[in-house]
Amino acid sequence: MPTPPASTKTSLGQRLNARARERWPALARVDVRFRGQFAYIDGQLPDGEVLPLCRLRYGGSASRWGFAIYRASHDDYRDNYLPSGDTAGSPEEALDCACGLYLNDPTAWRPDTTP
Repeated sequence: MPTPPASTKTSLGQRLNARARERWPALARVDVRFRGQFAYIDGQLPDGEVLPLCRLRYGGSASRWGFAIYRASHDDYRDNYLPSGDTAGSPEEALDCACGLYLNDPTAWRPDTTP
């Protein structure tokens, strides 16, 4: 199981925070923490509340990651499909999918309506 190099870890955080600024103004920032091949993505609201969003699985490419949604009802992560129908995609696609659920904006799942 490959683990992401330091440069990929840094760029992942930068990419996700850039996407959050562009598409998700309800988030103050995105926090990323790593454990082995996994990156855990949390969104922070302006009041400091932290929302676990998703888990990404590194497979050797900085541009394509496996996706697991955070399930608040079970306090765990479950491999899932992105709106594209794939189980892996860009970090931005994963963030949009999770934020669409947790920030209640289903337009995130329809590419024709995502800004």
